[in-house]
Amino acid sequence: MNTSQFFLEREKETLSEFAQLTSETRGRLHPYTPCENRTEYQRDRDRIIHSQSFRRLMNKTQVFLAPVGDHYRTRLTHTLEVTQIARVIARALRLNEDLSEAAALGHDLGHTPFGHAGEEVMQSCYSKDFTHYAQSLRVVDILENDGEGLNLTWEVRDGIVNHQGEHRAATLEGLIVKFADRIAYINHDIDDACHAGILKIEDIPLHLREILGNRHSERINTMVTSIIDTSMGINDIRMGEEIGQATEELRNFLFESVYLNPIAKGEETKSKELLIRLFEYYVQNPEAMPELFVRNLEHDTVERCVCDYIAGMTDRYAIDKYTELFVPKPWRKSD
Repeated sequence: MNTSQFFLEREKETLSEFAQLTSETRGRLHPYTPCENRTEYQRDRDRIIHSQSFRRLMNKTQVFLAPVGDHYRTRLTHTLEVTQIARVIARALRLNEDLSEAAALGHDLGHTPFGHAGEEVMQSCYSKDFTHYAQSLRVVDILENDGEGLNLTWEVRDGIVNHQGEHRAATLEGLIVKFADRIAYINHDIDDACHAGILKIEDIPLHLREILGNRHSERINTMVTSIIDTSMGINDIRMGEEIGQATEELRNFLFESVYLNPIAKGEETKSKELLIRLFEYYVQNPEAMPELFVRNLEHDTVERCVCDYIAGMTDRYAIDKYTELFVPKPWRKSD
């Protein structure tokens, strides 16, 4: 028995009856050779971590656009926090940690530069149906690995594309990612807003602090514990009614106090205009894009390819390209 087979047998012995066993995966889009040392979901985790799109998350906005400072969250640190929360919940419920981890690591790979401001630009310039979660699936299926894709398992892909809104993943492990994403961003966005001086803990309504906790770790623990307690022994992932209602109220408070705050969003209009200019330029000059996106013009529209290119940019790269294309350079006499 090799290592991967040992893991598969251990899953059958230890995981909940509601867990998604790796041995029962629906498989991948393309044929593959199994690994002797890792299960399929473990391989997916590794493929995502080693991908270029995962590394680019380190320079993509979470809330504050292109923040200057060592301690603000980026899309990468957000992803890592989501992943850790997802693992804790999956482990406590005896579900497949590897599946939850892989889906969590990949859930935001398609996020645009400048956060949701960039998503809105893609909706206006390319398609009203554009979403970062659908783009994340496109990244892992088509764009990564120089157009070869990552060839992930069906369950990981399902968890990635169904992590937000009214969408519901087919596995409990995928559904965990949806809850972990919300728990992570609500709490770390409070932390970042306090660090930025646009929010104080005392600004949070008292009844929410009494229910959820005053400190960052207390609130996360309250929410995670509620999910574990409420979901134990059932074929579903739920948060308790009181904690769930308080969490939703806290999220609404954040929209009013942080996400729509003119200080946090002061540069958003500029970032949108920047991306619009870039989109228009590359639609008119598609040959200026990198080879992958030019190659994709053979089977996709120019707008689709430009959207893929811009959605993959980091904040800094988008600013640099805009500067290169539209900001005049001082004239210097050549030697």
